[in-house]
Amino acid sequence: QVQLVESGGGLVQPGGSLTLSCAASGSIFSINAMGWYRQAPGKQRELVARITSGGSTNYADSVKGRFTIARTNAKNTMYLQMNNLKPEDTAVYICNVGGRLATMSQFSSWGQGTQVTVSS
Repeated sequence: QVQLVESGGGLVQPGGSLTLSCAASGSIFSINAMGWYRQAPGKQRELVARITSGGSTNYADSVKGRFTIARTNAKNTMYLQMNNLKPEDTAVYICNVGGRLATMSQFSSWGQGTQVTVSS
């Protein structure tokens, strides 16, 4: 089993910054891709940013230039630095981690989500 612990959400004014983190633990052999998704009320879940084990990244067009995703492989931890936040960034942010367990079976786990609210 894989457990994901997210932190860093909260209320911030437009133009402000927040850093989200997601730590994975459990019977993990290796982690491939890690990603952040978000879901706003009444909208579908969307990919915000994703990073592979090799460090390749991709971002939603709406966050390019404002958000930065990073990971610490040794600690199985992922971060999302969010700058110049806008009201439309308000959503529940959910981390996703995929890889292989110690049993060599593949896994894809989701976190519980952390609320980000951008409002004055």
